[in-house]
Amino acid sequence: MKLHSFATNRTLLTFDDGTEVFFSYETPVAGYSKELGYVKTTQWYSSTTTRHVNKYLGSLNHSEVSQNTINNLVKEQIPTRY
Repeated sequence: MKLHSFATNRTLLTFDDGTEVFFSYETPVAGYSKELGYVKTTQWYSSTTTRHVNKYLGSLNHSEVSQNTINNLVKEQIPTRY
């Protein structure tokens, strides 16, 4: 697992199987998995978060998914401790 901070309030978490979760501030808002391809949340947070997501995805083909789907990218990789 790797944690990469691109800039202030933009972070990418990459897991060993290739799954990625992109965070704007402390919120997972986009990512990649072999099953889903590149995705971004349908939930709107702010214009700044939208800019962050657009920088992460660039011109990559992607689909929009529920926030729950993005959250599950993390949950599938990191077991709940509580």
